[in-house]
Amino acid sequence: MPAEEAPVTSAASVPRVRRRHRWRRWLIALAALIVLFLGFTARLFVWPDRSLPPTVDAIVSLDVPYGAVNVAVRLAEQHRAPYLVVSLGRPHSSYGCPAPVAGVKLICFNPDPASTRGEAEFVGKVARRYHWRSIGVVTITPQDTRARLRMSRCFDGPVYVRTTPIPGGAWPHQLAYEWGALFKALVLQRSC
Repeated sequence: MPAEEAPVTSAASVPRVRRRHRWRRWLIALAALIVLFLGFTARLFVWPDRSLPPTVDAIVSLDVPYGAVNVAVRLAEQHRAPYLVVSLGRPHSSYGCPAPVAGVKLICFNPDPASTRGEAEFVGKVARRYHWRSIGVVTITPQDTRARLRMSRCFDGPVYVRTTPIPGGAWPHQLAYEWGALFKALVLQRSC
């Protein structure tokens, strides 16, 4: 019986095999990057840390839709803080300062600039004036990480965040916006 001969590989098939292996490595690397990106998105914007201790020195409601002010007022009614700070956003906003809560000092303001950065700057100034040691920020879920970052740059104490949910249809826009805004906060606007 003749010995079996190994298949002869043509010179033209070797580059094809190498190209296939190269594409496979690129696809694996791309899949790993996508999984990493989705993991960071989930941790930073979908399921952030939502801890809020029983009491803080002030509850701060950022100018966001979807009922953040209502949640902040409910927390103030539970006497979770002696101060309630409400950002009205731009001058002549569509809603005004909420009704006062008995036993809680209400501070409403229009940030300058009308952004999370302006809100953090204002809160930092007021916190120094009243000697706050901790704050609880109320915002929408995707903004948690950026709000915490901005506030911690302007306020020396612990910053806790309580989030409010958003409708399912708002997620794609909010996630895209938050990635851009977080990049801006981390790279372009690194100070208070």
